[in-house]
Amino acid sequence: MTEKETEQNMLMEFIADTCYIDINKKIDYPPVCLSYGEKVLQSDKGDSIIPIALGTFGNLSVITAPPKTKKTFFVSLLASAFLSGTNIYGGDIKGHRGSGDLIHIDTEQGAWHCSKVFRRPLDMDRDIPKDKYHTFALRTIGFKERLEFIEYYLKENIKEPSLVIIDGVADLCADVNNIEQSNQLVSSLMRLSQQQNVHIICVIHQNYGSQKLGTGHLGSALEKKAETVISLEANTVNKNWVTVKCGRSRGYSFDTFSFEVNEKGLPTIVNDLYDPLK
Repeated sequence: MTEKETEQNMLMEFIADTCYIDINKKIDYPPVCLSYGEKVLQSDKGDSIIPIALGTFGNLSVITAPPKTKKTFFVSLLASAFLSGTNIYGGDIKGHRGSGDLIHIDTEQGAWHCSKVFRRPLDMDRDIPKDKYHTFALRTIGFKERLEFIEYYLKENIKEPSLVIIDGVADLCADVNNIEQSNQLVSSLMRLSQQQNVHIICVIHQNYGSQKLGTGHLGSALEKKAETVISLEANTVNKNWVTVKCGRSRGYSFDTFSFEVNEKGLPTIVNDLYDPLK
């Protein structure tokens, strides 16, 4: 057997060991990272209440939004809820951080605009532990180095189940219309989320008038592999509101809700029920 064949066999044995699922062993549902609302489960052993997951640790989710739907404000809403657990802005959005961290990546904006976005969760809750909030503007570095840096930072600095937000995931790929590159990026993010036991939220643009994720093959690949697809759209009742829908979920779908940006420039859940027939 040649050296190359030996290496290939070792790789296949490694895959067999790490990817094997023993059907005789019970695998617990992954711990929830972020949730919206609760669901009652009935069984022979009695009723139980579980949080409806927006995302679980070890998985990948997507926020998709057309232009002018305040996606960065919604990201701030999730960041604030994760760091604080719950607050007056997030309504039924709850964070299940434990002792984990939040790594917030922006690939599109300059330092001034990023600083403004990154400070927003702190304005929403001044008791947020600042040492648990890691913020980076990666606009000035290459796409390969962006992914490499995220992987390096997680391995070297994050020890507990945590949340990673990548606002501008398309900037981690050279060509979002290249199937191979898109699949490779999504595979890397999936591997990273599982290996480091983090939940990764990918923010990606969506074209007006389309229910599909924009950004070429990358959007399609993310939609197929994501645990949850969260869709933002202009509210049909009030032009100042943004409606949040569950585009797809591998678990229980969360109810549709809306948020607005208040007079202080902070996102807040609207308590009124969403009624698409109004």
